[in-house]
Amino acid sequence: MSMTKRVQDRMSAALKALRPTIEQQRSKDVSEADTVTVVKDVMASAFGYDKYAELTSEHAIRGTYCDIAVEVDGKVWALIEVKSAGTNLDDRHVKQAIDYASNKGVDWCILTNGCEWRLYHVVFAKPIDKQLIAQIDLLTLNLRSEEQLLKLYAFSKEGFAKGAHVEARDRINATSKHLVAALLLHNEDVCTIIRRELRKLVDVKVEPEDLLPVLESQVIKRDCLDGPEAQAALSKATKGRRGRTKESQPAPVAGVGAKPE
Repeated sequence: MSMTKRVQDRMSAALKALRPTIEQQRSKDVSEADTVTVVKDVMASAFGYDKYAELTSEHAIRGTYCDIAVEVDGKVWALIEVKSAGTNLDDRHVKQAIDYASNKGVDWCILTNGCEWRLYHVVFAKPIDKQLIAQIDLLTLNLRSEEQLLKLYAFSKEGFAKGAHVEARDRINATSKHLVAALLLHNEDVCTIIRRELRKLVDVKVEPEDLLPVLESQVIKRDCLDGPEAQAALSKATKGRRGRTKESQPAPVAGVGAKPE
């Protein structure tokens, strides 16, 4: 998904101006409250949100308040969990951010210390899971590179409104190890292609019952086949196959399983 030059120029200029402050906050290891202030500045001047109307700390979650909620036109787009500028983000902070978002029923959350920014998709499964969709460091990002700046687009108001975050998630899902494994094992077209290519190499007809056990036990890693992600991938792979099979079936002919008009 492309972004306009106006958005690109705005993000580049804003981050160039904010970088000295972000670097200073990190070196001084300022408090979390002070880091929240610069995070709001980034969200407003670089990412295009209204600092006063669309960034709020008023959302209570089980007796406590999230650091920042991104609320546009009355709908919460994402929750932002902020850690102090000198904090190295780790799994504990990720869990806290995901827990806040899941308890609020919000699909997206951002974890940041002002310098490092991570965008997560909350997966409402049992147990709650997450996907890391984008990860950037504002101090090392090449502000002259359109390709580098495009990494920021999913965080911006314009990108969020146009679904850049969803497109990024779908792109990750399309190349997930679970989906590729499901296609290798459960898609007849893929199996047929592998068997055909093998015959070119060894001049032997390999049957599916010979190929699939090798793929499952010796080629594909076990973690690609286990867990809820693997089950979801299997469902998607087989559902797609059923849909194509149904579409390829010829229309019924009168007198052969069809009622005459």
